[in-house]
Amino acid sequence: MAEGSKDQGVAAISDPEEDSPNMIVYRKIEDIVMRIQDEKAGGVAIRTVKSFLSKIPSVVSGVDIVQWLMKNLSIDDPAEAIHLGSLIAAHGYIFPINDHVLTLKDDGTLYRFQSPYFWPSNCWEPENTDYAIYLCKRTMQNKARLELADYEAENLARLQRAFARKWEFIFMQAEAQVKIDRKKDKAERKILDSQERAFWDVHRPVPGCVNTTEMDIRKCRRERNPHRVKKSVYGVPDDGQSQPSPIHISSQPTRKPTKEDVQKEITFLNIQLDRHCMKVSKVADSLMSYTEQFMEYDPFVSATEPSNPWIIDDTSFWDLEASRDPSQQRVKKWGFALEEALKDPAGRDQFLKFLESEFSSENLRFWLAVQDLKRRPLQEVSSRAQEIWQEFLAEGAPSSINLDSHSYERTSQNLKDPGRYSFEDAQEHIFKLMKSDSYARFLRSNIYQDLLFARKKQPADTEQGRRTSLEKFTRSVGKSLTGKRLTGLMQSS
Repeated sequence: MAEGSKDQGVAAISDPEEDSPNMIVYRKIEDIVMRIQDEKAGGVAIRTVKSFLSKIPSVVSGVDIVQWLMKNLSIDDPAEAIHLGSLIAAHGYIFPINDHVLTLKDDGTLYRFQSPYFWPSNCWEPENTDYAIYLCKRTMQNKARLELADYEAENLARLQRAFARKWEFIFMQAEAQVKIDRKKDKAERKILDSQERAFWDVHRPVPGCVNTTEMDIRKCRRERNPHRVKKSVYGVPDDGQSQPSPIHISSQPTRKPTKEDVQKEITFLNIQLDRHCMKVSKVADSLMSYTEQFMEYDPFVSATEPSNPWIIDDTSFWDLEASRDPSQQRVKKWGFALEEALKDPAGRDQFLKFLESEFSSENLRFWLAVQDLKRRPLQEVSSRAQEIWQEFLAEGAPSSINLDSHSYERTSQNLKDPGRYSFEDAQEHIFKLMKSDSYARFLRSNIYQDLLFARKKQPADTEQGRRTSLEKFTRSVGKSLTGKRLTGLMQSS
């Protein structure tokens, strides 16, 4: 009995990754995906669709997937089936062939199944160098379907700066990958390109989309078993050959490390040395400067006036913070970042007043309207989204804002099925525009400077001040006239 319990204990602790919550979810999703692909057992038919001048191989429609889920998983509500399908797509098991956003739609949108090689259960953790190779490879292929999106082009430029010293190596790796791809069949190459793109859409998602790979539980597991995760997408060279894809290793009893294990550990550590890291001193300097900057705003570190509501039952401090008449301390905080100015109601009012003087207040009004949309009840979201569109983005809108073509197209597509985050791309673009342009001028404006230095109104602005100024002017004019008359008399004599 004791021996049996002991054996069970060894089996239970031999492979902690097998029992991790993520792996349990992956196995359930993979079971559903394999059933969908099994045509003999009533799965969805995978077919080749004829387009205008070409053929699209190995695709299924979103309608077929939703109907299969409802039929085979006993789901009555189509919205529930779409939600389940979107979760499967978010983990990269199915993906739309013409969109980077991994969601399932109940229409004729064409989807493709991901290769098991790229499934999340293989414990992928790709490095930025792998992503750089992939983006660099895309730029070498003269295909419209492989053209980089705006956010991918920005990522490529940032990676090129980060890996300037080893960019030649990355370029050579990308060239070698392109040569291998050109030897493949055209239809096969199309499928592999789309599957690789979907893999990176999971691990480097479009801005605004949820990254399903960022989970603390998995990170904790990897800290215990760092060698269970393959760090390179394209394989780490070993004895002149590339490693196969990382696979889930079955549970095995604990054993002593062999020579091969030590060599793998050395390879793994060498890869870690090549990672782009920041010096601890720079991190410490950044943390210290941030702490010094915000220290006076922390009521647990610095004394607050008139009282500290976290210590005594006096809410005067909160009342002052919420008032529309800001203190110098609050105004100073607006200069740290645009986010700080927009958090403060008085800061928002002053920034809006400044933008009105520059005839660009529609930018902030649009940003605030989108923020309000995110807090609206669900039944009001659709109508409010259409109102925002008509006011700021529609043709001939009364308060038209300046958007780039990519953000405008994404937003117009999102409004076909409006939600709280339909304007996410447009809002981010407008925020960056205000931060880089209007905000800097706001900090230099008289509106902000007067509040920052608590400048009082000049006496000339009051009734008494106006009378005093008039008297001074009269005396100065009288003196000048008297002087001119004396000069004339002296010259005549």
